[in-house]
Amino acid sequence: MSGLTTCPWPSTDPLMIRYHDEEWGVPLHDDLKLFEFLVLDAFQAGLNWKTILHKRENFRKAFHGFDLLKISGYDESDFERLMSDAGIIRNKAKINGTIRNARCFLEVQKEFGTFDKYIWQFTGGKTIDHNLTTLDAMRSSSPESDAMSKDLKSRGFKFVGTTICYAFMQAAGMVNDHLTCCRHRKSKIVNRKS
Repeated sequence: MSGLTTCPWPSTDPLMIRYHDEEWGVPLHDDLKLFEFLVLDAFQAGLNWKTILHKRENFRKAFHGFDLLKISGYDESDFERLMSDAGIIRNKAKINGTIRNARCFLEVQKEFGTFDKYIWQFTGGKTIDHNLTTLDAMRSSSPESDAMSKDLKSRGFKFVGTTICYAFMQAAGMVNDHLTCCRHRKSKIVNRKS
């Protein structure tokens, strides 16, 4: 990997490259975006991220811009609409899980003030830097994702196993898994101050 100046996993796909360069690993504290990543990572279960990323705008449109209040109020007609939408992943359990998760997310906001305040407690309010030198060293779970998964499940969330939680942590910048050679890594490590 000598001479590498970025993480190799986006390959040559423009959307993947833009996601890697601009979003992945950037500490995220906006509840709407945190919910979006929770939804997208749940839909990724059993699939690859490239598939989800290329359907992201379709998901955004189908789920009313990831509007929590709207999604939490979805009824049978909304479920049927989503199940007939070829632009998203039409998985009954994942769609029902998203509706359930919106309701649970609102409960967390009610209890903690923001989902951000709740979720970042699992990393002590800061980004964990794994200082990875190779992709082989990248993990798929951690003690922090185990704890997050357990707590989210206890609150009624669906599709929040430890692997999904770890992918969420990577996306939200709770962990920085950019390789040490990646030119984007320095701008990603910004610990939360509050």
